Amino acid sequence: MTDSVAVAVPETPAASAAPTRAPRRVAESALTALPWLVVLALLPIAWWRVGVGVHDIVGYVAYWLGALVLPGTLVHRALRGSRGNLPEDLGFGAATGLVLELAAWALATATGQQHLLRWWAAPVVLLFLAVPRLRRHWRIGRRQPLPLAWHVAMAAVLLAVLAWAAVQWPGNPVPPTADHTYYPDLFYHLSLVQELTRDMPFVLPHVAGEPLRYHFLSDAHMASASMITGSSPALVLLRLWLVPVAATAVLVSAGVARDLSRVWWTGPIVAAVTYIGLPVALGSALTDAAGVLSVASPSQTYVLALFVVLVGLCLDAVRGRALGPGWALVPAFGLACAGSKSSALPGLLAGLLVTAVVTVWRRRRVPWPTVVALALLLAATAVGYRLFAGGGAGTLRVQVFGLLRFMLPYGQTFGGSDGTRAGGLAPPGLASGGWPAGLFACGILGWWLLMQAPRLAGTLLLLSRRHRADPATWLLAGTVLAGAGATWVFHHPSASQVYFWLAVLPIGVLLSGHLLAATRPRWPVLVVGALAGAVVALTIPAAGLPAASLGGWWGALGWSAGRFLALALLAGVLGVLVAVLLRRYSGELRWTAAAVAAVTAAIFGASVAVGAKGTVLAALRLRDSESAVAGLPPTPTDTRYVLTRAEARAALWLDAHADADDVVATNVHCRPARTTPHCDARAFWVTGLGGHRAVVESWGYTDAALAAHGRYGLGYARQDPPDAELFALNERVFTTPSGADLDRLRREYGVRWLFADTRAGRVSPALAELAPIRLVSGPVIIYELP
Repeated sequence: MTDSVAVAVPETPAASAAPTRAPRRVAESALTALPWLVVLALLPIAWWRVGVGVHDIVGYVAYWLGALVLPGTLVHRALRGSRGNLPEDLGFGAATGLVLELAAWALATATGQQHLLRWWAAPVVLLFLAVPRLRRHWRIGRRQPLPLAWHVAMAAVLLAVLAWAAVQWPGNPVPPTADHTYYPDLFYHLSLVQELTRDMPFVLPHVAGEPLRYHFLSDAHMASASMITGSSPALVLLRLWLVPVAATAVLVSAGVARDLSRVWWTGPIVAAVTYIGLPVALGSALTDAAGVLSVASPSQTYVLALFVVLVGLCLDAVRGRALGPGWALVPAFGLACAGSKSSALPGLLAGLLVTAVVTVWRRRRVPWPTVVALALLLAATAVGYRLFAGGGAGTLRVQVFGLLRFMLPYGQTFGGSDGTRAGGLAPPGLASGGWPAGLFACGILGWWLLMQAPRLAGTLLLLSRRHRADPATWLLAGTVLAGAGATWVFHHPSASQVYFWLAVLPIGVLLSGHLLAATRPRWPVLVVGALAGAVVALTIPAAGLPAASLGGWWGALGWSAGRFLALALLAGVLGVLVAVLLRRYSGELRWTAAAVAAVTAAIFGASVAVGAKGTVLAALRLRDSESAVAGLPPTPTDTRYVLTRAEARAALWLDAHADADDVVATNVHCRPARTTPHCDARAFWVTGLGGHRAVVESWGYTDAALAAHGRYGLGYARQDPPDAELFALNERVFTTPSGADLDRLRREYGVRWLFADTRAGRVSPALAELAPIRLVSGPVIIYELP
């Protein structure tokens, strides 16, 4: 970038001074509504095609509109004003509704009045009906209509997100429709959803006596949705919640992009690159596609909309725009983010701190709005740490290049013997590998930075004197660089440090979109650049899996980097040629702006093309699968980790027949099902589908197991049970039962049910003499204690 690159001229649509005829206004409204109606029609159809019943669809749509969007929109308009158009008002309103719902859920579970939760929005709506000064918020304020192209483009992005979700759903059938191997974290979250429907204080449902220490507010949202709609927690988790929450993130990201750049077209571009796009070039060297939406991590997907709205509030604060009553949203959204994903706020805190320091240094004055925002979010972080932190956060440690330990190039070269060894300030293999290892680590880092160009290109604005004078540039760049730095400076045994990057990824795309707008490009330059990027990404093959050697991996990384450089060079040359032909730019510096615009458009086009290609290929695989025709995934070939339909039916029967406060004892602890010493203790499906707390189910995510990571050379999920005596008592009940042990379980732990699975271990026939059998389903026998 150069200092001469101009900032885009504010482009705020305004109503025409001349009177508009009613028929024309109706026609324009119909045209802008049509794309949204298509999206709203296809979502229920997509749900219905994967087995969601009409009753559940109607109930969830009514819940989302009546209990989230309506009250949230009214409150957001009252605190921040209308945005002048309905789609953005509803998007920001839905995000605000999610925060209000959390407050209502906390009040209901703290007082034991969960049955009233479905009516929490009624007082809000009545207030806005009864108070004359609030009635105006039922209408859009000063209208600022957006062009039809914006509506069409945004609907296209939402349809792409819906398509992405639709190809994910068959891979996670709703039990008990199929024998299936599930990602263990899904049942972990499902068990927390079940727990959060109960009264406070909450406990970890998998191990008696363990407090719940986790950022669980995404699970609280799903618990609220289940209690309000009556749909099962499993249906909400595996089907219903994902697309509406992702759509909210899409809308607010587009809105904040428009606020930042002052032009409407950055909204759809930023939304597409953020939620459809992937790193520029995928190859065998990349172990994770790094998409911002995740089925396996509900907390990551849930926090997106909340975090983007919070960043938008902070942008207004650092730019000196009056927040007024909107200041109340800063700590509210901050606490919601801290309780939804613990990795969300640190990057933003760093960005605010950088902005405050730079402002003091450049302007010799204290930027009080920035300082206030920083103080409020520090307080929210402190409260969030007190209420929600724990579990995996305790295993995070400083280790530069720790992310390398989860990348195939390092694992097949210097990191082959790292295992669970902690290492020091560098991974063990890197520390002992000398300068070749250090050079290779820098090569992988450089490759990663190139592949993340759509999310990092905007930091080039720091090279422009004009943009360095804008506090928003420092806020966004500081946030993005802090997230990337934390990802490469910290180590977590499950690579969870990558969530520092995923949290700030939408912010990086916001800044890159701002860079694109700052060049003030002509549409032909953007189109040519985007097409060049897409063509290169889809036609030049990615690096294949090389020989597991240092030389082989250097070649693969070099090929990927060369592919990116070819993309940038082609787009830059074409962009300058088009600009010259259009006579839009003159002089070397203007040509530089055209080249920057074309290259930025190219990496955006490549990113979206790669992401769309992945969705299309997944859809084709589903179509070609005979079992997918019936909405079911292929029959798993490795049956060791399978949850069978009979087991799922037994757990669901327990959920339907046990009283709300009943406790279960089970011999299911591990994956695979059979319990062996140091097995993978992450089963979670008995509490998840069964809906009740267990004396001892799975302990792989307890604080004690996480703290013991590396002991015996084993990961945290394979550590011993935290309470050996309790575990021994639990196992004796199934293998050598006695009246005394059963009486102790009843008296000390409130056990009313025994859930025995013969796949998990031996079940003594004598147990039926001490407790009547209530159900036999495949390998599962359920006993009820008298």
